[in-house]
Amino acid sequence: MKITSARFIGCAVDLEDCPPSSLPEFAFVGRSNVGKSSLVNMLAEVKGLAKTSGTPGKTKLINFFRINDHWTLVDLPGYGFAKVSKAKQAEFNQQVSGYLTGRENLKQVFALLDSQLEPLDTDLAFIDWLQQCEIPYSIIFTKTDRSADNKVISHEVQLLKALEDYGLKPNEIFKCSAKTKRGRGAIINWIEGQLPKKPKKKAGKPIQLGWMKK
Repeated sequence: MKITSARFIGCAVDLEDCPPSSLPEFAFVGRSNVGKSSLVNMLAEVKGLAKTSGTPGKTKLINFFRINDHWTLVDLPGYGFAKVSKAKQAEFNQQVSGYLTGRENLKQVFALLDSQLEPLDTDLAFIDWLQQCEIPYSIIFTKTDRSADNKVISHEVQLLKALEDYGLKPNEIFKCSAKTKRGRGAIINWIEGQLPKKPKKKAGKPIQLGWMKK
């Protein structure tokens, strides 16, 4: 799938505030500082589409980006290291969970995990919650360019073991890098496979001009 257009269409504080839409939505979520905004920009191939920052927790609203006028990429607030009060962090999490469990046109959640780190209990607990809620999800290993391949592989093996121990079964696991664009094609092509097929235009009947010769 070639991305020909990507534009910001609005933001929301919670499910009730979300813009009405019947287009399929694909949401991206992870701990703060996992590289989510950079990943969104890389997938859409639009620099600055999602705001990046060195300060964890930059995304504080549910942000909607219309892609090719055919589907919507949803950038969700992160969880974990955001420099806000525990009460505010709980509010963020409530907003996210409300969207994830209540948005009818949500087709897939991509849970982002930092490939530089061993599997964290907070990530596994969130993925476990997704599965218990029967929310379809996949996993994306981010920042694979920042560590040696053997380290990424080691953390991936640990993740697979943890998923097995928890009985967790993601639809897919992707490895990517916003810097090198590794994994972009695999993720975009996978999303394309989940989209409803556009109806083919039926060939019209040829115009009969014989009557003009009479």
